[in-house]
Amino acid sequence: QVQLRESGGGSVQAGGSLRLSCTASGYRTGDSNSLMGWFRQAPGKEREGVAAFEAGAYTRYADSVKGRFTISKDSAENTLYLQMNSLKPEDTAIYYCAAAPGVYWYHSWSQFNTWGQGTQVTVSS
Repeated sequence: QVQLRESGGGSVQAGGSLRLSCTASGYRTGDSNSLMGWFRQAPGKEREGVAAFEAGAYTRYADSVKGRFTISKDSAENTLYLQMNSLKPEDTAIYYCAAAPGVYWYHSWSQFNTWGQGTQVTVSS
């Protein structure tokens, strides 16, 4: 069973940067390049997809974060990252690491079925 653990959240002023990390464990052999991604949920809003890392190499982003956020992965360490720059107050949310074990290509945000516990990101104006 795949387990995900996030770290790196915190509080920052608008315009600042944070880097989130997600360590994954429990993958079956050959599944470690499965689809992984980051989601966020702001108070009173639905959870939304932010960035995805496909087939161990390809990335995609929600329009709201393009050009500001970068998703990457250290395959040797099975760790997924989200570098967040030029943060805005509207980026304030709980950020979740997510995975779709055994799935390699993105079709929709609904593919993700494994979740970390979440980490809070707060951006003040």
